[in-house]
Amino acid sequence: MVPSSTNGVPILNHGMIRAAEELLAFAAQLATRHPKRITATLATLLLGGAGATFAVANLAPDASELPVHTLVENVQALPTEAQTEMLESLALRLYRSDVTRSSDTADALLKRLGVFDPDAAAFLRTDLQVQQTLLGRAGRNVTIEASENNALLTLSARWSPEDDGMFKRLTISKSAAGFQSRIETLPLAASSRLASGTIKSSLFAATDESRIPDAIAIQLAEIFSGDIDFHRALRKGDRFSVVYEALEGDGEPLRAGRVLSAEFVNAGKTHQAMWFQEPVTVGAVASATATHALSKGGYYTLAGESLRRAFLASPMEFSRVTSGFKMRFHPILQTMRAHLGVDYGAPTGTPVRSVGDGFVEFAGAQNGFGNVVFVKHQNNQTTVYAHLSRINVHKGQNISQGQNVGLVGSTGWATGPHLHFEFRINGVHHDPLTVARQSESVPVTASIKPMFDKAAQMVRAQLAAAEQMQPGSAQ
Repeated sequence: MVPSSTNGVPILNHGMIRAAEELLAFAAQLATRHPKRITATLATLLLGGAGATFAVANLAPDASELPVHTLVENVQALPTEAQTEMLESLALRLYRSDVTRSSDTADALLKRLGVFDPDAAAFLRTDLQVQQTLLGRAGRNVTIEASENNALLTLSARWSPEDDGMFKRLTISKSAAGFQSRIETLPLAASSRLASGTIKSSLFAATDESRIPDAIAIQLAEIFSGDIDFHRALRKGDRFSVVYEALEGDGEPLRAGRVLSAEFVNAGKTHQAMWFQEPVTVGAVASATATHALSKGGYYTLAGESLRRAFLASPMEFSRVTSGFKMRFHPILQTMRAHLGVDYGAPTGTPVRSVGDGFVEFAGAQNGFGNVVFVKHQNNQTTVYAHLSRINVHKGQNISQGQNVGLVGSTGWATGPHLHFEFRINGVHHDPLTVARQSESVPVTASIKPMFDKAAQMVRAQLAAAEQMQPGSAQ
């Protein structure tokens, strides 16, 4: 028999020790899972489950008895001057842009740009370069940089006065000595844009809807003028696609460049054009490093036929035909007579252009024609421009196709402002519209045809992409 105690102290056998170990392990698991709820249960199991008494001692020292030490240290503040200077350099800057108007004064322009600076306004009113190039000039892109209290810091104006690939930049800057101005001449950068449109009422209405510049619309009419009569032949539903240059200065669009390629579908018939310049061999006098130069260039069909015909279809860019080449009742003579030309209705002052290369045979007043210009062309061909309000050429002057010869008027036998236009061959009158369409074109030379075909292939891809553009956008 195994004694249960010795001198009042319980004797633990192997089974009891094993049970106690298992109980402790179980208690540890419960303490991990339920730390807040296990305290009372664990105490009961440990104190009463084995029939023995256990004492639990807190081994940590009493916090009230721990020594307390006070440490005092002086902290050196960091310098603030550099931080203040950095904050001042990060002051708020305001940037605004607008386009000048012909009615702009110094105060009006600055106010529209959000600048309230009497010193800047006074400088703009007195600076000679500002007076000559900015104030009172419409269409100039202006960008300003202003301080947070709307005082002017810099002003930049950009414009392109000539079609020479350059632009002007006027810069006004503020320094400790006051405001200063300077003008620079810099090269334009060209980028390509794609657009398309559909005719609903007129070409200009369609190009406006597609946000295409008027200069590009005029070029479109010029390019296809030998095949399409833009005065009478446009139909609702006709569509066009165009790839053109946008000329930029300092990243801002300043003017439209050249039409690079175009497609016009008129009455179901497709007309295509591309700009192409033939390389020509440089002579011995040229630089030894150069191998070729570019000729003047022109527009061609994608098959290589030149679109520049000997004569334009019309002596004006846009107008309306009021009387054709036919028999008609003469409004002044009150009789039926053959009308030996075409009348174009247009306001007084509308520019009139020569339809072909030639020289001025006569320029002055003549009977019922009023102010009239006769232009002599090759092969004994003559064109007549009558009822002009002003003549801009003189007798014997050589002129080129598209050159201005005068302005529409109502001089001579005319009941209102219009242009009377005639085409004569060997002194015999012919319908000008028919002659223009029958004039010859010149194809690209055979030696350059492979180069042309490669360029035409790229143009087809561009026009296909332009056709996918939604009306009202140009990219």
